[in-house]
Amino acid sequence: MSLDPITPPPYRIKVVEPIPFLSADERRQALAEAGYNPFNLRADQITIDLLSDSGTGATSAAQEAAAALGDESYAGARSWFRFRDEVRDLTGYPHILPVHQGRAGERILFGSLLKAGQICVSNTHFDTTHANVRLTGAEPRDLPCPEAADLDSRAPFKGNIDLVALDRLLSGPEGHRVGLVLMTITNNGLGAQPVSMANIEAAGRLCRRHGVPFFLDAARFAENAWLVREREPGYGHRSPRQIATRAFQLADGCVVSLKKDGLTAIGGLIALRDDALHGACEANLIATEGFSTYGGLAGHDLERLAQGLREVVDPAYLRSRAASTARLAQMINDVGVDTVQPAGIHALYLNAGRLLPHLSPREFPGHSLGCQLYLDGGIRCAELGSLYLGGMDDQNQLVTPAPFELVRLAIPRRVYTDAHFEYVATVLAGIAKAPERVRGYRILSSPPLLRHFKVRLEPLPAGPGVTSA
Repeated sequence: MSLDPITPPPYRIKVVEPIPFLSADERRQALAEAGYNPFNLRADQITIDLLSDSGTGATSAAQEAAAALGDESYAGARSWFRFRDEVRDLTGYPHILPVHQGRAGERILFGSLLKAGQICVSNTHFDTTHANVRLTGAEPRDLPCPEAADLDSRAPFKGNIDLVALDRLLSGPEGHRVGLVLMTITNNGLGAQPVSMANIEAAGRLCRRHGVPFFLDAARFAENAWLVREREPGYGHRSPRQIATRAFQLADGCVVSLKKDGLTAIGGLIALRDDALHGACEANLIATEGFSTYGGLAGHDLERLAQGLREVVDPAYLRSRAASTARLAQMINDVGVDTVQPAGIHALYLNAGRLLPHLSPREFPGHSLGCQLYLDGGIRCAELGSLYLGGMDDQNQLVTPAPFELVRLAIPRRVYTDAHFEYVATVLAGIAKAPERVRGYRILSSPPLLRHFKVRLEPLPAGPGVTSA
């Protein structure tokens, strides 16, 4: 195994917490009690937690020092003005509304922009985004670029929206139904792949031509900016902050979960240009989240966020984070497990369908691989395959498989070292040596919406040729 030299992180560790190491028997019992759903596991049953990068990062000493200055006044707190000014400087939008997390921003924004029967178009809607569109009565429609269909392709911007398909939709008989185009940067649903500035700009032009609002879902705006800097001609001399600001300027507004590139455990925002839309969103915010100068957040949260938005665009931080994820991808590939190429930053996506060809989509190979990672090493992760994306009938039988059977290893920010990631690669190596021992699963019970969060399953009997029928 030949690895690239390590790019050290631009910080040192100051506070630590212990992590548990359960026995194999304890892990088997824990997963069974959780209904074979990693979301139901307790945190004290996890050794390496790669379930999500949302709100799971470590804060800095500067963020905690800022939090001590948090002003908890109900209205007009000093902390609000610091947060507002930082976001305005970063995004250029005049109207800023804080919310407690991204899905709250989605609910408020979509409730003001979308009506029943309309279409919300995206390069890819992620889970809560998809659900919040549905809750308005609108239809979420994904238009990923053609390059995204090739998991092995090293095309640099596989997160792009399909501009030809978008133009065809906006110009065609359904064009009048499109109420919103939402560009997700980076594209979490398609392997953490970035979106190019050229693609953002072209999509914005199409939307303006047809009078359709164009927004960014910018939870990972800084990571997208870094990958633009590294991969897109003409941007190598610009700072990540300059690139991010330019991306925001190309859209009508944004909705952001700040639990990712805000470097905090909680928080989000809606940022807007339009006065009338701001008024509608603000009224909803006050009724459901909190007054417009705190939006469900404490003053100390606003202080951490203002500082985090400064730290996240630091080139040294982004360089180290990208290098760490790339190194993990290389280790995983070297032990015989394929990942979606090229490596993104916030997550790696394992090709479970290729690793476990003995399991059909009806046996949920992505979920099976995720469960095996926990059983073998206490590693928690999330499936992005037929369990999450597939179409089911009333008996929870798979009718429409997902296009790919993937497992997402989400990388918390400033939490794990390369030694932790070597452990993950070692556990995967053990699975890759005998993949046929991994068993499939069947659904016992499932909610109608956001199935993957609360579904309960059981393993299928061991043996060749087993199906979930």
